[in-house]
Amino acid sequence: MWTNCRLLLFTRYPEKGNTKTRLIPELGADGAALLQKRLTERVAMQANLLTERSGIETIVHYAGGNGKKMTSWLGPMNCIEQTSGDLGQRMRSAFEDSFAGGTETAVLIGSDIPDITADLLQQAFTSLTTNEVVIGPTRDGGYYLIGLVARQAPQLLPLIFEKMIWSTGDVLANTIRRLEQAGYDAATLPFLRDIDLPEDLPYARVLGLL
Repeated sequence: MWTNCRLLLFTRYPEKGNTKTRLIPELGADGAALLQKRLTERVAMQANLLTERSGIETIVHYAGGNGKKMTSWLGPMNCIEQTSGDLGQRMRSAFEDSFAGGTETAVLIGSDIPDITADLLQQAFTSLTTNEVVIGPTRDGGYYLIGLVARQAPQLLPLIFEKMIWSTGDVLANTIRRLEQAGYDAATLPFLRDIDLPEDLPYARVLGLL
């Protein structure tokens, strides 16, 4: 059932001063980098658990650092440097590369969602057996997960990722609106919280990430 499925994990190498920059005033460069490190490790652990259960491969798409640093940090995971461009262009490129390699179903996640679980990831892939799109919404108006099927990629990739204004509270609503106008009914997962802004730090502390 899970043949030719792939999980795409977007993250950044935790180099101080270059990661979680909006949290540096609160945490300092070292603290922000440490938070990035712990968040990514938490999500990567769930991705590895998914692989153990289902055989679904994880590809880490990283920014900053290099391949050697990434594998020294996360272990023997397949790590690919993100392409250039805005977030939409980079996500679209990750999907295109995956589908070009024969993947039939791909799910992309971020690394700053501490409540992602292997069960939730499995639910996303299950949703794509009956839907062309699945979205995991965040409480700030964005999304932490988006999954697509290869057969609809030529239509879906430009629809979802082109000419979108990112890092705003309207990304989720605009994405769903575009999909609905084009006749797609996306499956949705539970709302989760990301750790990206100073107001998110109390939750990070509750989880023991700080």
